Amino acid sequence: RVSCERFSELCLDKLRLPAGADFTPPLHPTQLYESLLEGVALFILLWLFSSRPRPMMAVSGLFLVGYGLFRFGVEFLRLPDAHIGYLAFNWLTMGQLLTLPMLAGGVVLLFLAYRRVKPET
Repeated sequence: RVSCERFSELCLDKLRLPAGADFTPPLHPTQLYESLLEGVALFILLWLFSSRPRPMMAVSGLFLVGYGLFRFGVEFLRLPDAHIGYLAFNWLTMGQLLTLPMLAGGVVLLFLAYRRVKPET
């Protein structure tokens, strides 16, 4: 609660007993979505993917792509930054814009990991 008040962190209403907060309007618990997707689901995906030998950079590339996709998707449910708003198309937020280089980097790593060098004949 201290960080909520000190740093204006995602807490939108005063705490009311017994142990809850009223949110008006109703909001998605995006922190829970992110922890489930970017934590649990991404861990399981990477664990299963890396259980077999993979080329160098493949697991890192999958991490960047997976994290970027999950983050990009959850950003649709979050409110945009109040001082910035939507950046383009009335739906692109700063969080989504910042995940695009991560997605691109992950795709490049996966491409480099799985490209086949053709032997010279």
